[in-house]
Parts: sequence; structure tokens; C-alpha cells
Amino acid sequence: MQKVVPCLWFDGDAEAAAQFYVSLLPDSSIDGVLKSPADTPSGPAGTVLTVDFTLAGAKYMGLNGGPQFPFTEAVSFQIYCENQAEVDRLWAAFADGGSEVACGWIKDRWGLSWQIVPTRLMELLNDPDRERARRAQEAMMQMVKIDIAEIERAAKG
Repeated sequence: MQKVVPCLWFDGDAEAAAQFYVSLLPDSSIDGVLKSPADTPSGPAGTVLTVDFTLAGAKYMGLNGGPQFPFTEAVSFQIYCENQAEVDRLWAAFADGGSEVACGWIKDRWGLSWQIVPTRLMELLNDPDRERARRAQEAMMQMVKIDIAEIERAAKG
């Protein structure tokens, strides 16, 4: 059992959000849905209170807590991508009803922030040639969705 499980607070859409997230990544599933046995401030008895789900092998809980605590950029989730096709696929999914931000950051339709990060970008930012790393970072800072080929061109100079 995973000892620490992040709990994500939603305004009534925890089940829809969990279904969306698990559709995007392998090793993901809905593990349980708890319907409230009593009325709560967020809904009457019988409505979905929590959703337990696994996302890329990690456990999460979605809680239908109500509108009091919307998501902010103070918390985001990084998804490391092996290629541009994966970046593009995930970006399009999150952009549908969401909003593009900058430097690989995007908010989904529930306001949760994600970072769609090519592993190649991280390799270049950690390049021992600090000039290559600087050029890659400066190129990334000009992007909204990360373009791996453009980052590599910039790193080469």
C-alpha cells in the first residue's frame, strides 16, 4: 500500500476528472468510488464523495469537497514524455476545456496544473556543457508547448 496518497479537491467532478486522467496514461485505473452515506456540505447522501484512482502506478484520491478550495499553480503534476507525439497527445487532451500557460505548463478543465515535460528537455537542461543547457532553457522559456526539435536546435547553437 502506498503510504502517502495525494487528495485532490473537486467541486463535484471528482469522478469525471479521475476517469479523464486514467484514460491518458498506462498503468492507470479507477479503484473505488465511495458514495456519501450522509448529507455533506458538498452534496446529499448517495452522491459521489471520493474516487480512489491509480495514475501511472501512483495512488490518488479525488474528493468532491465543494467550491471552497479551487486548484492553484502552487501544486502541479509533471508528466515525463518520451517523444513529441506523446507531448502532443497529452497537450491536446489537457487543452480541451483547459488553458495553455507557458513553458510546458497547462491547466486542465478543472483548473489543475500539469507540466508536460519531454525527457529530452531534462537531459539538455542537465547537459554538462552549460552553454548548451543555457540555450535549451532560453528556447524553452519562449515556448508554451515544448517542441523537442526546436529545443535541440537551440542547444546546438
